[in-house]
Order: sequence, then C-alpha cells, then structure tokens
Amino acid sequence: MATIIELLNSDLGKQIIKGASDQTNAPEDKTSQVVNMALPLLLGAMKKNASTPEGASGLLNALQSKHDGSIVSNLGTYFQGGVDQADLIDGEGILKHVLGAQRPQLENALSQKSGLDSNSVAQILKVAAPIVIGMLGKEAKEKNVSNESGLADVLGSFIGGKTKKEQSMLHSILDADGDGSIIDDIAGMVLGGSKTTKKSSSLGGLLGGLFKK
Repeated sequence: MATIIELLNSDLGKQIIKGASDQTNAPEDKTSQVVNMALPLLLGAMKKNASTPEGASGLLNALQSKHDGSIVSNLGTYFQGGVDQADLIDGEGILKHVLGAQRPQLENALSQKSGLDSNSVAQILKVAAPIVIGMLGKEAKEKNVSNESGLADVLGSFIGGKTKKEQSMLHSILDADGDGSIIDDIAGMVLGGSKTTKKSSSLGGLLGGLFKK
C-alpha cells in the first residue's frame, strides 16, 4: 500500500495539486507545499480521532457510505469546471469537525510555511479534505475494513512511511521535537500542544458527531 508521500508524488498527487491550484488561483508550487504538509496532518488527526471507539465508529460509517473512495477515481469530474459548492461545504464540515477550534492555528502555520495567505490555505484545505477521506474510503473498501483495528492499520500505513525520503519529508515538517515520531507532533499542532484531550475539544467526539449527521 502506498503511503501519503508516495501518493502525493504520483500522478494522482499532481492532479490534486493542479486541481487545487486552479480552484484557488494560488501558484502551483505554493499549493504543492500546502497539500504536501496538510494531507499528512489531516491523516494524523484522523488517526488520533479513530483511536477512540466513538471516533473510529464515526469514521467507519463515513467510509462505508458517502466517502467510499469514488471521488479518487473521478478527480477529473471533481475538478472539472471548478469544485462545486456542495463539495466545498462537505470539505468545510470535515475540517471543522476533525480540527475543531485548532483549525485557525493549523491554517496560520501552513500559511507561514508556504507563503500563501491564510484564506487561500483554508480554501485548499476545503478542496483537499474530501479527497483525503476518499483515499481512506477507497483503501478501506478494497481491504474490506469493518472494525477499529482494520481502520487503524489503514491509517497507519498511509502516514507511516519508512523510506529515508519519506522520513525526511514528513519529519522535517512534523517531527518538531526530533523524537522520531510524527504522531505526537501532529497532535501538538492540532491540539495546541496539550497531551490531554479536553472534553470541549474532543476530536473523537467531534468526528463522531459529524458522521452521525
């Protein structure tokens, strides 16, 4: 199974970057920077969500219904004529519930790293979020994932690159404390550095709430 870095370096990744660039009128090189940083972060946040029974159940329900992976096989249609409003609303909802109150912090960090304004970053994230969910849905469908353990395996495989190139790209972005693990650093960025998940910012609960709607 390809990791997220491998996918982003493939023709699929190039299609995502070009489509997001066209949608937002942002330079393709800067769009690439945002996408390459944001997708591993979003997957990391989803993996953290899925570590709770509620979060895992909500994500599984989503992958088995609306986000079944069809978007990945039809990216040309997704981007053709511009991403439609319904998909942008879907992306907004995914980001809101996955990232919660820490979303502005993440968007500002990506803005500073890429040089794009935060509004453009926010728009790129809205375009990319349904695709990230779709990638998971496609893989889950192919592997007949039906439980929390299988979902954790899929998420871990996506973000757990082991090659030197993957480690270099991911860790230079995400391994802020240099301990060799990107998961705690993802949690730090998304949760504001707190190792304790407060009730008011429970990502698992938020994700479960989104996908029960």
